[in-house]
Amino acid sequence: MSSSDLSTILPRVLIVSRRTLRKNKFVDFVGEYHLDLIVSYGAVPVIVPRVRGLHMLLQSFEPIHGVLLCEGEDIDPSHYEAEISGLSEEELEEIRNLHASDTDIDKEKDTIELSLAKLCLERNIPYLGICRGSQVLNVACGGTLYQDVEKEISKKCKELEGGVVHMDYENYDGHRHVIKVVENTPLHKWFEESLEEKMEIMVNSYHHQGVKKLANRFVPMAFAPDGLIEGFYDPDAYNPEEGKFIMGLQFHPERMRQQDSEKFDYPGCPSAYKVTPNANVPHFVLYFICIKLVAGA
Repeated sequence: MSSSDLSTILPRVLIVSRRTLRKNKFVDFVGEYHLDLIVSYGAVPVIVPRVRGLHMLLQSFEPIHGVLLCEGEDIDPSHYEAEISGLSEEELEEIRNLHASDTDIDKEKDTIELSLAKLCLERNIPYLGICRGSQVLNVACGGTLYQDVEKEISKKCKELEGGVVHMDYENYDGHRHVIKVVENTPLHKWFEESLEEKMEIMVNSYHHQGVKKLANRFVPMAFAPDGLIEGFYDPDAYNPEEGKFIMGLQFHPERMRQQDSEKFDYPGCPSAYKVTPNANVPHFVLYFICIKLVAGA
C-alpha cells in the first residue's frame, strides 16, 4: 500500500503544540505520551504549530477526523467573562507568582484551540480535551473557569481538612487525588470494572484552574471532593458507533501509570485514543474512550 493510500485510510488527529523557551529561542512541543498512544491505535497525529494567524488556515489540515487538546497555559479570561473572579489584586499576584509557568497567557494558542473546538462542535468532529483542553471546550460553549481552584473552592470546603490538592509541582506524574464518578455516564461504564461501591477512583491531575460554570450542553461525569467537575460530556453528541464524541477530562489518563513502569493504574487507560470503523463515512473515524476497549461493543 502506498503512502498516498494510507493518507486516505488512517484517521488524522489534530493536536496543538505548546510553546516554550529553549536556548533563547521559542520552540513548539507536544508530549510523547499523546503521540505514542495515537499512533499505537492506528491514527496519524497531526501537530498544529502554535503560529500567529494559523487559526485562519485550519481548512488546510482537512480531512480532520479527530481533535485532541491537552496541556498549556491559562486561557485568557477575556474569552469567558469580564469579571474574572472575586479575588483581590494581592491574591491574583500571589497566584501569578506561584504558577508563573501557567499564568503567562498565550493568546495565539487560545485562538487556535478555541477555533478548533468550535469547528468540532459545529461538525460533530470527535473531540477529547484533557486538562486545559477540557477548559477550552467549556469556554468555547459559554462556560467559565475558576481563576484558582485552591483559593476559590478547595480551602473553603471546611469539611475537607487541607482541601484537595489538584497540583503537586514536586510529583507531577505520581500525584493522585480521588474523584467520584457519576452513575449512568460514559465514565461510569468505562471505569465499571475498577469502581467499587463508593464509585471512586484515584486520578492524576496537574492544574490550578477548572470549570466554574459548566456550559449548558454538557453533563458532569465526575467530581473531586471539593466539588470541582473533573469530567463532562455532551450527551447529544455522544455515539461512538457513529463517530460522535465530545468530552472534557480535567485529569490525565495518559499519565496514570505505576511508578517506574509502563503499566497503567486501571485496565484500558491507553484506550483514550481508540479508532473504530464508521459506516457513514469513507474513512475510519477517531473517537476517544478513556477506560475500556469497546471495539465491537
